[in-house]
Amino acid sequence: MSFKTNARAIARPEFPNSPADALGRDGFSNTRRSGQFDLALPRTGSLISRAVIRGVARVTEGLMLITLGLAIAVSYVAEPALLATYQYHLALIATALATVVIYDALGLYSVTSLASITRPIGRLVLGWTVATAMLTVAVFFLKIGPEFSRVWLALWYGGGAVAILSARALFSLQVGKWVRAGRLERRAVVYGVGPNTGQLLATIADDQNNDVRICGYFDERDPATDRNGRDIKGLERWHRLGALQDLVDFARQTRVDIVILDLPLTAEERVVKALHQLTQLPVDIRMPANASRLRFQPRTYSYIGQIPFIDLSDRPIPDWGQASKWAFDKAVAGIALVLLAPLMLGIAATIKLTSKGPVLFRQKRYGFNNELIEVFKFRSMYTELTDADATKLVTKGDPRVTPIGRFIRKTSIDELPQLLNVLRGDLSLVGPRPHALQAKAGDALYDEVVDEYFARHKVKPGITGWAQINGWRGETDTFEKIRKRVEHDLYYIENWSIFFDLYILARTPFALIETDNAY
Repeated sequence: MSFKTNARAIARPEFPNSPADALGRDGFSNTRRSGQFDLALPRTGSLISRAVIRGVARVTEGLMLITLGLAIAVSYVAEPALLATYQYHLALIATALATVVIYDALGLYSVTSLASITRPIGRLVLGWTVATAMLTVAVFFLKIGPEFSRVWLALWYGGGAVAILSARALFSLQVGKWVRAGRLERRAVVYGVGPNTGQLLATIADDQNNDVRICGYFDERDPATDRNGRDIKGLERWHRLGALQDLVDFARQTRVDIVILDLPLTAEERVVKALHQLTQLPVDIRMPANASRLRFQPRTYSYIGQIPFIDLSDRPIPDWGQASKWAFDKAVAGIALVLLAPLMLGIAATIKLTSKGPVLFRQKRYGFNNELIEVFKFRSMYTELTDADATKLVTKGDPRVTPIGRFIRKTSIDELPQLLNVLRGDLSLVGPRPHALQAKAGDALYDEVVDEYFARHKVKPGITGWAQINGWRGETDTFEKIRKRVEHDLYYIENWSIFFDLYILARTPFALIETDNAY
């Protein structure tokens, strides 16, 4: 079975989940051709968290109102002694916070509101008017009117309304673009079918208030039937996309955010087999609560619409974690490039002067979700002897390595150009190191040695990582070395925090002093 991606994007202004043509209106089309599925998939980027968008909108509008009010006060009131008092600052902060709270209550931070500029105008102006009216009433009853300029308040009210509507216009352009690209909806597939699968899919798809888009289902049986060989009611509305391995391939080639494992817990062997493969994907894995007669505490469940699910596995670094890691990577990589520019220019000049060929070496490696990325390094080998696929490991005294190459490899200076990969979004500063396509431990490929190898690709690879600072870098000439590296990588993924990243970065220079395994 093969999956072919089409660049056609489906433009939909809202989030209806009409399942009548589940892979049609939902952004997918599916026709059987010579025993294969030819899927026309919308070209979408990574999922953008709605929680992050709402949070950014709140902070942006609050800070914008405070900044505008302060600027008007400075330019109009122009009395340092008056501005030095706490009244103006307290009024600015309190009114901005009140505005955000009122907007929240009016539903103005929903994605639907943020994606439109015309429909929420009345509520936007109303909320801002109520907030400034509350400030006016507070000033009156506290008898501090002389402390405030009425012209300032009027200018802030008018300017604030214009600023809010202008900001919302910009928000609507960007959010609307993400909506049309499908980047604000979670894409879900189902593995395994039972008597209630058709009803489960219909309930999710018919719920206009959730953000989940059903792509189809996977099962070994074709056509899918129950244990008595009868067609499962309601399942004819959806397309069978293959078996378990096809699901893994599908999730590698297009974005899948949720896998619903609709298997009874009594089918233990099948559940374990499915989880063994699915937990290596960067997806949330959910099981319908009705798959078991056991009942847990309410906080045990997560929900899609009104349907309770048992969480079997969560995608690592979601929502604000992903946003903070992205910002951290971009900021630190940019600063590091500026500070290290003299060193990098000196290394580049030395490489150019001491051997023929380009300064940079480009190598294909496995990145996030097994995607191929091109990683930059300073060239450390003679051009005619470079090995792009790393079919042969570099060993001590390797004749392929140039004299300057030995130095930059031992000190890991050859990795510095990967800061450019961080700015491009291919790498993170901290994460599992990306490996070359044919990298081996002894005579075996890494994934042949470690069953959970591909689980390390659930996050972006990094320039440095937990394995590297614990001594597991350099040559992997034994099975034990790659097993230990993967073990540390998985520990990092399961225990990630921004402070963990800071700790690893702080330890990295000291780890580089130990060069016994680096050739």
